[in-house]
Amino acid sequence: MTDTTRTGHMNRRQALTLMGAAGLMGPAMIGRDRAFAANADPSGQIVLAFSQEPTVFNPLMPHIEVDEGVYYAVFDTLFDFDPEGALFPILATEVPTVANGGISEDGLSWRLKLKDGVTWHDGTPFTAEDVKFTLELTVDPDFRSFRSTGYSFMRNITVVSDTELTWEMSEPFAPMAAILASTYIIPKHAFDGVEDANTAPFNNAPIGTGPFRFKNRMAGDHIELEANGEYHMDGPFLKTLIIKYVPDLNVLYTQFKSGDIDVVGMQYITPDHLAEAETLPNKVVTVAGTATFESLGLNMMRPQFQDPAVRKALYAALDKTSIIDALYYGVPTPTETYMPQQSYYYNDQLPQHEFDLEKAAALLDEAGWMPGADGVREKDGVRLEFTNSTTAGNHLREQAQQFIQQTFGAIGVKMEIKNFPPAVMWGDYWMNSEFDTVVVGLNTLAGADPDTSSFFMSSMSPARGGAGQNTFAYQSERVDELLVAGASSFVPEERKAIYEELQEVIREDLPFLPMFQYAVIKGRKDDVSGPASNVNNRIDTWNVRDWTRG
Repeated sequence: MTDTTRTGHMNRRQALTLMGAAGLMGPAMIGRDRAFAANADPSGQIVLAFSQEPTVFNPLMPHIEVDEGVYYAVFDTLFDFDPEGALFPILATEVPTVANGGISEDGLSWRLKLKDGVTWHDGTPFTAEDVKFTLELTVDPDFRSFRSTGYSFMRNITVVSDTELTWEMSEPFAPMAAILASTYIIPKHAFDGVEDANTAPFNNAPIGTGPFRFKNRMAGDHIELEANGEYHMDGPFLKTLIIKYVPDLNVLYTQFKSGDIDVVGMQYITPDHLAEAETLPNKVVTVAGTATFESLGLNMMRPQFQDPAVRKALYAALDKTSIIDALYYGVPTPTETYMPQQSYYYNDQLPQHEFDLEKAAALLDEAGWMPGADGVREKDGVRLEFTNSTTAGNHLREQAQQFIQQTFGAIGVKMEIKNFPPAVMWGDYWMNSEFDTVVVGLNTLAGADPDTSSFFMSSMSPARGGAGQNTFAYQSERVDELLVAGASSFVPEERKAIYEELQEVIREDLPFLPMFQYAVIKGRKDDVSGPASNVNNRIDTWNVRDWTRG
């Protein structure tokens, strides 16, 4: 059974719906308003497998997508995006809009209403104080925050009552609703008396309001979650959710094939197994587009990559067509940008990549990068030599690295492969830009909103002292200007032009060498219901509250 969903752009109606949810238009479409429905008696167990190990359990700290596989189960956001790009409430009673009085006409005053009667996993009542604490912690200068975008514009956060709070924005910020939709709310009381929030006990024993409680963790193997019987929405319908880590993707598939795994999560079934997987009895296999793109990312602080000619030469020497066809069986779609092709804001007029070793060598010759005695090019004492890293055990990426290593070598560039286990690779090594280059998959969007400030704004590089996810340490004055302009506009057509130009600038600068947009192969047993693709969310468990067995 195959449901290929790699095509079809977000249309203007969907973009307008999103903008309405973000604030200045009509009422948002509420995809799910089922608070306090009678919960089913949870039963059964599902084993969900990821190829990487979640290691960061405070969702406000720097983290990667796999960590959100746990967050969606343990925590709640105020609201979230459904697969159609509409926002629906979770901890909030409604998504704030101009129409319902939640946002002022100028976008500067916000009022948020919360559900009454929600409790944390330890029985403590959830209140507006928790939301205020969460929002303020993100901009605490002493806290290692994963993102300050949007939050830094919030002023005078005021608790009106246990179920209501207000704040002002220092300037209109169109992506604010999308930022809030990806903000997991954490409990204020868990930090009472804690001197350093970065080392709080909570960070290893999380307490949420979500459908599952954190039961135990066996480092390097699995996390066990149990049903929260007091959950405030429908579900959970499972008694136990096991999140298992299987770093080797061949082993991941073998365990799915044998029945040891019920649902295959990221990095999913590899394309070389697709033909067989579709014939497996009692299994459901689907191919779905995602907002994640694969690239060869550069650390822009390294002297090798300061010269634009080097970046352009490396891109010309990247044989991504062979990588896609030979290793990924043509399943992913080549791309020139970070923006998913399903997005209303996708720029389809970008220059198309051509693999051309002669052109690559000529670019380096013209820029003065000449071969040394050992054949490696150098200029002004800097050699075109660097490491490339990714997740050990991801055999397709490891094979892609070998392709890249060979073609780079053909133009006098030496690339050493240096891979790490997932917890090491995507820890400080990635977050603090300790790498030279990486092969990495990223989703840079917050839901369906096109803002990517956290990833590309010059001030958002942790290695340069910022609080964000610009791990490429990319700096561009024009990109900064465009990001500010795009976040200040609430008109989809105006924003589209801005983000199309933004993609042009990044495509010209090449802080990363784009390869393809993911089309992932998902698998589950046919007695598992609930898992659903959602291009507007970063990981499979976005609706784990709905999953059932039997």
